[in-house]
Amino acid sequence: MSRVGKSPIAIPSGVTVTTADDAITVAGSKGSLTQFTMPDITVKQEGEEIIVSRANDEPKVRAKHGLMRALLNNMVTGVSEGFSKKLEINGVGYRVALAGTDLKLNVGFSHDVIYKIPAGITAAVEQNTITISGISRQQVGQVAAEIRALKKPEPYKGKGIKYEGERILRKSGKSGKDK
Repeated sequence: MSRVGKSPIAIPSGVTVTTADDAITVAGSKGSLTQFTMPDITVKQEGEEIIVSRANDEPKVRAKHGLMRALLNNMVTGVSEGFSKKLEINGVGYRVALAGTDLKLNVGFSHDVIYKIPAGITAAVEQNTITISGISRQQVGQVAAEIRALKKPEPYKGKGIKYEGERILRKSGKSGKDK
């Protein structure tokens, strides 16, 4: 048995799970998410728990077993609590501001970079920190990665956009500078 797949998912109060033949819908206070079911994977709701099981022990089916359980767990967490990621902007003159639903970033280019935030995601800006939040873990991570890719942190001065708590490996620069 998959160690991830065999553990049941607890359903918190206020969350409803609807199982159909080809899709599972999880609805909560923050919204609802739908996930298609994978072949040879069975999802059952027993009381206040979701149980994911598989039909056989083939390697591909075993891999899908743990994946399906992790996706469902993320859906339950997302509709009840939500997910968020924080990004920090470092650099002299680097700024970020919300322009309606878009992010306006000034990150060292000759022009401002406008990033359109997709539906289902909210962004909050506080000084030089961007907080991306939403109910879909995959979408929150994707949006944060796209914003970070606009100006990755460079290794000499650390200027750029980085995740909160991310450690940037620094280089010393010219060899004569250290002496």
